[in-house]
Amino acid sequence: MTVEELKALPTTEKFQIMEALWEDLRTRSDGTPISQEIKDMLDARRARFRSGESRMHDWDAVRGSLGRS
Repeated sequence: MTVEELKALPTTEKFQIMEALWEDLRTRSDGTPISQEIKDMLDARRARFRSGESRMHDWDAVRGSLGRS
């Protein structure tokens, strides 16, 4: 599947693909090194969460709200 084909998919299908990819990555974590750029991004997000600047949302609640306005 090409990037353009992915972009054309409905949002619900994109989320299903993302869930499948994350699950696959989670179960196949092989110790692949993470780039410093990604580490820095994750550290910045963690700092925003700890400071109260951002908050987490339960994935099931987010998924249930998709498509609602």
